[in-house]
Amino acid sequence: MQKILIIEDEPNIRELVLYNLKENGYEGIGAEDGLLGLQLAHEERPDLILLDIMLPGKNGYDICRELRAEGSKTPIIMLTAKNEEIDKVLGLEFGADDYISKPFGIRELMARIKAVLRRYESNSDKDSLMIGDLAIDIERHEVRLGGKVLDLTLKEFDLLKTLAENRGRVMTRDQLLDKVWGFEYIGETRTVDVHVRYLRKKLGDEDNEGKYIQTIRGMGYKMP
Repeated sequence: MQKILIIEDEPNIRELVLYNLKENGYEGIGAEDGLLGLQLAHEERPDLILLDIMLPGKNGYDICRELRAEGSKTPIIMLTAKNEEIDKVLGLEFGADDYISKPFGIRELMARIKAVLRRYESNSDKDSLMIGDLAIDIERHEVRLGGKVLDLTLKEFDLLKTLAENRGRVMTRDQLLDKVWGFEYIGETRTVDVHVRYLRKKLGDEDNEGKYIQTIRGMGYKMP
């Protein structure tokens, strides 16, 4: 289920949107101010953000700008009562993917959400993956954690990339062996366990219920 965060200080609008997100098969999360909204954007890792411009605590422009400066590629749709062209341009310049003015119809908003998510998925060439403060640059074969480059072996990188590309899905040891090492390694499951242990150490994530790699007992591993 795709997760959508709405950062909106008007409770009637926020609750109406959250209700309709649920009715349309999304998981909705609400924040009533900019500071909480930015916090939830980091903690919940939503698939899309609905972002009001005029917010208490921190405005939508600043939130959008900060997320993009951090490297976040999460799609953002700006929500605002303003309809001047300069406001729309500013939002897009700060990194928003779309813009919808209040008052808006729910059907139009849902159509915009579907279109942006579809466009985002089709345009994603998998050249980079972001999971919180973990950035996997596939083209450069580089992994950064909090801006610091990690020294990973080729197989550690491929293992991390495979888990990230299948985020939320449990990958069995045999599946990981097939994708990372090749079919000739099938059965050598200890190879996966050893590499996961080394990888967790480099990520500072050695807990079995860790932030980046979780052990699913009797099954395999997944990235939450």
